Amino acid sequence: MMKNKYVPTAAGLYLNYLIHGMGVLLITLNMANLQEQWGTDRAGVSIVISSLGIGKLATIVTGFLSDRYGRKPFIYLGILSYLIFFFGILLTKNIYMAYFFGILAGMANSFLDSGTYPARMESFPNSASRANVLIKAFVSAGQFLLPFIISLLLWANMWFGWSFIIAAILIVLSGIYLIKMPFPDHRAKKEVVEQSSVTATPQPDASMMDMIIFTLYGYIGMATFYLVSQWLAQYGQFVAGIPYESAIKLLSIYTAGSLTCVFVTATFVKNVINSAVAMVLYTAISAISLLVVCLFPTPFIVTGFAFVIGFSAAGGVLQLGATIMAMSFPSGKGKATGIFYTAGSIASFTIPLITAKLSKISIASIMWFDLIIAIIGFVIALYIGYRQFQVHSAQRTARVAATA
Repeated sequence: MMKNKYVPTAAGLYLNYLIHGMGVLLITLNMANLQEQWGTDRAGVSIVISSLGIGKLATIVTGFLSDRYGRKPFIYLGILSYLIFFFGILLTKNIYMAYFFGILAGMANSFLDSGTYPARMESFPNSASRANVLIKAFVSAGQFLLPFIISLLLWANMWFGWSFIIAAILIVLSGIYLIKMPFPDHRAKKEVVEQSSVTATPQPDASMMDMIIFTLYGYIGMATFYLVSQWLAQYGQFVAGIPYESAIKLLSIYTAGSLTCVFVTATFVKNVINSAVAMVLYTAISAISLLVVCLFPTPFIVTGFAFVIGFSAAGGVLQLGATIMAMSFPSGKGKATGIFYTAGSIASFTIPLITAKLSKISIASIMWFDLIIAIIGFVIALYIGYRQFQVHSAQRTARVAATA
């Protein structure tokens, strides 16, 4: 069988997402140093983190532009934007400029998404689902590696800024590597036969109520794991009493859980009904684990919680929700997916603003807040699961009637 000529291109695209995984956490894991550099407190840094969510909203526009002008220009816009972010954060001395660079980082994510996702599907039309899993895996890998890089810098008594510079060097190397790599023609009309991990019998569009519920889940699902990823190290250090050098490694345990779930989900979840069951199960585990860690914030419990919440909240449950929503609106899959992820982008903007206020009360209150969000998410997931079983039962009845 002839080797796909876009495999080398995919390697560079995946490297970008490993760097993106690092970029999402660079401000959080360097919070103490950046507080001092910007002359602010934890709440101020949290407000800067919220700016990434504003930049991500650009996906609404960049997706359409990518269809018109091609994938490669937007991938390079993402690389350039990230490069400016890495150096800009290090050079700025106040949270106002830092907020601007944070918006740029969110836009970098949007540029990469609008170029990479369609390029990947056009390059591998028969295995797009597997490629989806790999992108999530590389993001998690970047989040897994970063705490070790920072720990090494601490051990060597080196400047914290090297973590940003390492990410900058990697993304420059990726940009150089991709210059001569082939990209598929985005204007070519291809007959795609995708062996999707989530399939469904054709059905009419769901109701407006379902659209609202799915949109809420997009917000809640993103909020649940985004909040933990940004505050887990702080919670471990200031609530559970874990030393800083060990507390930042909680993020590596968290991403190990996420990676584990990515492959478990890809292996065992094969259709919409199974996806709905998995979504209910994962959200239930998230709520239970948050309750336990809020009640018993010991080093042992927090360490175990890091893996469990990474598995249940950050291992693909958001992607399950997006896919079920898209399959529930077969005549408008793209629009439905866009609405779902826009809700997630709004969460990544608003949640840090809320936690900025809560951090002035206590770090513990942030995790209690996440527990409330997770419980709401579980209730919404139950409704979505119930609706999917209704649809499935109706389709099965219709098939039986048709064959009678």
